[in-house]
Amino acid sequence: MDENHSGSCLCGAVRFRTRGPLRGVIYCHCTQCRKQSGHFYAATNVPDANIAITGAENLTWYEASTFARRGFCKTCGSALFWKPRDDAYVSVLAGSFDEPTSLQGECHIFVGDKGDYYSIEDGLPQFEKSTPSIKVADE
Repeated sequence: MDENHSGSCLCGAVRFRTRGPLRGVIYCHCTQCRKQSGHFYAATNVPDANIAITGAENLTWYEASTFARRGFCKTCGSALFWKPRDDAYVSVLAGSFDEPTSLQGECHIFVGDKGDYYSIEDGLPQFEKSTPSIKVADE
C-alpha cells in the first residue's frame, strides 16, 4: 500500500502531501462539525512532521474552541483540517484527498449529537461522545 497521499481544497489554492500510514476515518457528528461542514466530518489524521502544505497563505484558521482550530481555504471555503492546540498531529478531512485514498471507516463519534435527518447504518462502532484513544474537545 502506498504510504504517501496528496490532496487539496476545491479550487487548488491549498495543497498537501502526507507520508506514512493514515488512521482509519473517524466520522464526527458533533454540532461544531455539522455546523461547519453542513453534515458530519469524515477525517483521518497525520503527525505534524508527516504533512507538507503548499499554499498555506490561502488557509484561514478558525478557533472553534480552546481545544482546537479548524483550517479552511479562504478562497473557496473548503474545510480541510482540524488541529488540536496541544498535540502534534492534524486531522485531515477524508474528502480532500486525491483518489485512490485506501482509507476505510473506523467509527462514529458524538452520535448523541447527530442530525435528526439521517441514520447511521454502516455497522461501524458508534460512541455517544468519543473514545479514550481519540482526543477531542468535550462538547
